[in-house]
Amino acid sequence: MTTRNQRVLILVFFIVAISIWIVLPNNPGIHILGIEKDIKIRLGLDLVGGVEALLEADLPPTTAISAEDMDTAVKIVENRVNGLGLNEAVVQKAGERRIVVELPGETDPEQALQTIKTTGLLEFVDFSGIDNNTAMAMLNTKIQTDYEQSLQAQETVVPTVTPSETITNTDVLTSSAGTSSQIFHTVMTGKYLKSVQVSTDPQTNQIEISFELTTEGAKIFADHTSTHVGEILAIVLDKEVISTPTIETAITEGNGRITGNYTLAEANALAVQLRYGSLPIPLKVIESKTVGPTLGQDSLSKSMRAGIIGFVIVMLFMAIFYRGPGLIADLAIIVYALIAFALYKFIPITMTLPGIAGFLLSTGSALDANILIFERLKEELRNGKRLDIAISLGWTRAWPSIRDSNIATLITSAILFWFGSQFGATIVKGFSLTLAFGVAVSLFTAWALSRTLLDVILNHFKPTNYSKWFGI
Repeated sequence: MTTRNQRVLILVFFIVAISIWIVLPNNPGIHILGIEKDIKIRLGLDLVGGVEALLEADLPPTTAISAEDMDTAVKIVENRVNGLGLNEAVVQKAGERRIVVELPGETDPEQALQTIKTTGLLEFVDFSGIDNNTAMAMLNTKIQTDYEQSLQAQETVVPTVTPSETITNTDVLTSSAGTSSQIFHTVMTGKYLKSVQVSTDPQTNQIEISFELTTEGAKIFADHTSTHVGEILAIVLDKEVISTPTIETAITEGNGRITGNYTLAEANALAVQLRYGSLPIPLKVIESKTVGPTLGQDSLSKSMRAGIIGFVIVMLFMAIFYRGPGLIADLAIIVYALIAFALYKFIPITMTLPGIAGFLLSTGSALDANILIFERLKEELRNGKRLDIAISLGWTRAWPSIRDSNIATLITSAILFWFGSQFGATIVKGFSLTLAFGVAVSLFTAWALSRTLLDVILNHFKPTNYSKWFGI
């Protein structure tokens, strides 16, 4: 065995060993030296069910929207989705005014979409002079503040209450040590929020939202709360009053809490909206569809069954038609599938039905490479060449065709990926990614495995009955 063949086989063995570890069903992931990476299969919407929505800028068609604003909106939506724990979601821009959102496995689509599309303008509004009854009656109603949003029309609703109404809850805004804020005047907006977390009051066991302000925000808050102790500072989200806490003490440390009768889900949703900022443009859902988990699992099982059947048929064909080299090709294809799947899982690439189709199509590229090599080998043997020379010439003369065809496929995959990115066609992106990685792996296995195994096995075995072993 030549030094080149030894090195290549060691490299292949090493890669195969790593690939086997990656594809283990219960892979523990990598958690060492500060690296925290889970290794698991990511299944797309069409395989596990969930929600797909198309969001559009909620502005007149004549209103210009900058690319920067759309890119910012995409990033904020993506952060909100991840904040909801939907780490396998897909968020991407579709054209100049739309965003595609896919939420695989989502069980509460209405809540998720509401959290995602809400503009999220948080205002601390001065309710000085308003009594608790009136302030409580204004909860969940829209008000007009002096902080105008040029992109949205707001309606003003001022409710009336009677003295006989009973108030069952009075929200309180407090700092980590103390408190804070006037009517229809915006003291401060959410842009001064540094961090937002959901916590529980250790004394009352009540769910609350704690926040930390930036240095500038802390000064604004301290100035206002110091002069308005005992007054109400309303928390207003998108012009809707969501909480009416009373300033118990001055908040000078830049830390505060928003309390109220929140459920854990409500508090988490509000925290996500506040934590990831305000959308630069309002969004509306113009189209959404739900894929049931049963339909997704049915698609997955049928795809797996079809893939296995096709794989077995191909391997039988190679073994029967190409005899000895066909068995080598079968081994190379198994290694190819193992490495490709390990890459999909490690990166990870979200597997969808089109993605599976891309993987199966790239399997054809792996077969093409082996078929070209074997046909050239058979041609050289028919011309009376010695086996070692025939193997060398077969590879040398087949390689240009293998290289050019696979490069053409990679270029096509890049074009498809660009198209999918520009127009929000996530199924096209999934197809192009799995196809590109599969083709790259097929090139490696053709160069490193098929050629090397042919050289090592056939030169050591040295068959003389070419008709029996090569089908010529």
